[in-house]
Amino acid sequence: MARIEAITVPKWGLTMTEGTVNAWLVEEGDTIAVGDSLMDMETSKIVNVVESIVAGTLRRKVAQPGDVLPVAALMGVVAEADVTDAEIDDFIAGFSPDDRGAATDAPEPAAQATPSAPPLASAAEAAVSPPPAVTAANAPAVPDALRSGDDDSDVHATLHARKRAAELGINLNNVAASGRNNRISVGDIERAIVDAGGSLPARAPAARIPEGSAVPDDDSGVAATPVARRLARSLGVNLHSCRPTGRRGKVCKYDVEAAHALQHGAAPPAAPTPELAADTAPAVETLPMSGMRRTIASRLQASKQSIPHYRVSMDIRLDALLALRQQINAGDPGVKVSVNDGVVKAVAMALVNMPEVNVQFDEASQSIRRYRNADISVAVAIDDGLITPIVKAADTKTLTHISRELRDLATRARAGTLQAEEFQGGSFSISNLGMFGVRQFDAIINPPQAAILAVASGESRPVVDNGELGVATVMTASLSSDHRVIDGATAARFLQVVKRFIETPALMLA
Repeated sequence: MARIEAITVPKWGLTMTEGTVNAWLVEEGDTIAVGDSLMDMETSKIVNVVESIVAGTLRRKVAQPGDVLPVAALMGVVAEADVTDAEIDDFIAGFSPDDRGAATDAPEPAAQATPSAPPLASAAEAAVSPPPAVTAANAPAVPDALRSGDDDSDVHATLHARKRAAELGINLNNVAASGRNNRISVGDIERAIVDAGGSLPARAPAARIPEGSAVPDDDSGVAATPVARRLARSLGVNLHSCRPTGRRGKVCKYDVEAAHALQHGAAPPAAPTPELAADTAPAVETLPMSGMRRTIASRLQASKQSIPHYRVSMDIRLDALLALRQQINAGDPGVKVSVNDGVVKAVAMALVNMPEVNVQFDEASQSIRRYRNADISVAVAIDDGLITPIVKAADTKTLTHISRELRDLATRARAGTLQAEEFQGGSFSISNLGMFGVRQFDAIINPPQAAILAVASGESRPVVDNGELGVATVMTASLSSDHRVIDGATAARFLQVVKRFIETPALMLA
């Protein structure tokens, strides 16, 4: 019996219900192994890569970029070469998400004159053969100019590009982005290598049958697009006789038509040429909302409508914290403590001192969950939205520990590799727009939390001390609170405690 396998929407985390297909990373007709990257998929929280749990040939892409599919929905079909298109159509028509991607036996095809393709590799066999690693033989020659630079953890790049850059020792600050949402792709890295004077390994030319040689009857092993393979079968063209001009060295529809024309003494068709689209773009562009954007919209709308927000603001001097930061960073070149790291630590200490703010509100049971430790959710901007990775028990960690953990969380958040437990939950949130020069702003509470601190930019302002006019580095912090849980006086006292820790940072080291 021939085998047909289903590629289905995976479930990442307990709260995931659907995913949006961003882009396929493989083509129909490609041979895939267990663990191969199949597509970029976006959920309400992250953008991640769907990896294959089966091995074989991708025969059909069922899902298309932009499709929003529930968990366990069918996205693609993997099958042996001797499975007919009609059998695949029947499999797709009869597929149920309850199948959970289990393998299905297809009817045995009718006997053919040509030998069938080898059977699909088992999952265990495929797992033994990992993808080829970067070696001296296949590694590009990377110029030194691409290796140096500042920390590139904040650079927008695809997961594959970041992995490739890490393999080659390339700093992403040196690569120009051209991908979706201004992200760096693997192609951008390869172009940067060539532009900087480096070189890429030569691609092996497509195998050709020498003139005068016998053409093998079995052309199932020839790389070809599904359209080209069906057309060749209907015209009686052996794919070995086609000159591949398609993407990735595949035989395309034009190649089959050209081979058929030559076999019958006719002139080959004109090669396809790209056509420039007329400048008919509308003045207004309609863009579909991504799954993440829709989730953010619905959650924040519900928060704004159902939670009685109120704000308390306070000016806080940063000079002492800046001096401590400079001292720590100068003492250890491997440490890069930021002002935001100090704010996270100060807020964590304040929450432990005032546990009535370190809470979540359960609206269904009308109860309050009070936390012993401060689990701080820190807003991180990513492509098409934001995510709030959590520094857990931040009150128990040093400034350097918080700094390293935040950089790691932010890097993996932008790469879409966070685990669900790393961004779900938290007892308090911090949103920092100081790097954009924002003087003051209000943030919306992230339910079921009861408060969020909006941190603005530190700037030189005139201050008065004991009747004397001076200059200090001052930032404005605004606390948004849920009035059902936190009273105004409590919020004001909490900001006073945060202010005391930031303006006397030695207290955070005690």
